[in-house]
Amino acid sequence: MGRLIDVGMPLRDQTSLSALTEDVIKTSEIEGERLSVASVRSSIARRLGVDIGALAPVDRHAEGVVEMVLDATVNCNAPVTRDRLFGWHAALFPTGYSGLVKITVGGWRDDANGPMQVVSGRVGRQRVHFEAPPADRLESEIDRFLAWANSASVEPPLIKAGLAHLWFVTLHPFDDGNGRIARAVGDLFLARVDGSPQRFYSLSAQIQRERKAYYDMLERTQKHSLDVTEWLAWFLETLHRAVDLAQHTVDAVLAKTRFWQRWASTPLNERQVTLVNRLLDGFEGKLTSSKWAGIAKCSSDTALRDITDLLARGILRKSDAGGRSTSYELNYP
Repeated sequence: MGRLIDVGMPLRDQTSLSALTEDVIKTSEIEGERLSVASVRSSIARRLGVDIGALAPVDRHAEGVVEMVLDATVNCNAPVTRDRLFGWHAALFPTGYSGLVKITVGGWRDDANGPMQVVSGRVGRQRVHFEAPPADRLESEIDRFLAWANSASVEPPLIKAGLAHLWFVTLHPFDDGNGRIARAVGDLFLARVDGSPQRFYSLSAQIQRERKAYYDMLERTQKHSLDVTEWLAWFLETLHRAVDLAQHTVDAVLAKTRFWQRWASTPLNERQVTLVNRLLDGFEGKLTSSKWAGIAKCSSDTALRDITDLLARGILRKSDAGGRSTSYELNYP
């Protein structure tokens, strides 16, 4: 936050956009769901009013996760209520199905098909990692959780964020989506600690990098005593690593600013600006003339002229990486 204080609101918005995009992508990846980066980024930019040029098509699954994460962080000071949690759940499962399975949406699980368990392994050789409290206890347990969440507690704010995350995921009150909602609950309390609705780091991204350790720590904590010291130590250490890695996001935003400052007086067409920004934002894979044509919706000849012009100006260079097709990358000084 200190590094960004003097760069102006537009750049802070871009940095927050990067962090929020990573948060949405990674909280879904933890659960094995891969969302389109372009769709997520466009959805967040549209809601925050950040100009990123052309927007990607709407993806209803991405939209739901974006709605939840933004509500948790931008509206972090609003109370945590049943209706709010139900709204997040409904946003995650707009069709009423989790995959091919119909689930209760916007309501607590009823355990009609047996106790809520987290399992792994093949049928017949499954291992139970965790069994949640019975459904008939959920109302009273949720009452306790919400009363604590909305009260002025004695816990230091970061400790409360770690406890909220663990408490909610241990209750596991929904048929599905509990992990994503638990991380959103934790992010809500972290946003309160920061005193800002803007996000400049992603705890979910760090948890995804340490996914096995995350699940191992949850299992050890939930299966043993009510002592949560080990979980809180892990949570705070992981948060610290997330903040450290956020420096790379800040580096990328500042590098993008310096790049455009350098080429500010160079006339470029709309296609060139769009593709250069895609490269600056972290283009997935190799940029070839055929990919340029596809993204810019132009002919191959037009794409090649655009690229040749940027090569001549020194903005692009041919990639050293071999391959059947020539690829291009930004020519950083």
